Amino acid sequence: MKGMNTPAALDLEGGRLLLGYARVSTDGQDLSNQRADLHAAGCSRIYAEKITGTRRERPELARLLDHLRAGDVVTVARLDRLARSTRDLLDIAERIHAVGAGLRSLAEPWADTTTPAGRMVLTVFAGIAEFERSLIIDRTKYGREAAKARGVKFGPRPTLTPAQIAHARELIDQSGRTVKDAAALLGVHRSTLYRALGHSESISR
Repeated sequence: MKGMNTPAALDLEGGRLLLGYARVSTDGQDLSNQRADLHAAGCSRIYAEKITGTRRERPELARLLDHLRAGDVVTVARLDRLARSTRDLLDIAERIHAVGAGLRSLAEPWADTTTPAGRMVLTVFAGIAEFERSLIIDRTKYGREAAKARGVKFGPRPTLTPAQIAHARELIDQSGRTVKDAAALLGVHRSTLYRALGHSESISR
């Protein structure tokens, strides 16, 4: 759904352009409540779309971010209308901050980067998100190491089994077939058979 192109409102006290963003996940949902809340908050230009938050591509949000200028304030009814996750929220907030604009949520008054307290809260969120990311990386690393210690092998499964490699070697060495012919008989590419034969030889040594 296309965003409204009515003239944007100015915050008379701060001289800021107030831009609203509204989103619902399905065509069956209604944007009217979000629009009403954003209009009441002073936004007369609202970018709105009906698209699931799990999708990376959100055209109206991208359009809003592209139109931002220093001093503008992006306003949403709730943060979950804007971002898919904490990391996504922080990325969007960083992009807004990079052009000198602000972000605020009507339902979460603490999320207002036009105030020092709001900026501090998002800074704390960024630290928490980075901490969670490091925990996930550590858990993944230790999990892989533990699995390797139990003999679990990672990576793609080999295309050819040891029996197939032995059969290919027999075709080449004893039957006089070329590597290309042997690969065709096994249903693999010639380079795949070359790699398998080379790997087999290095192990046997």
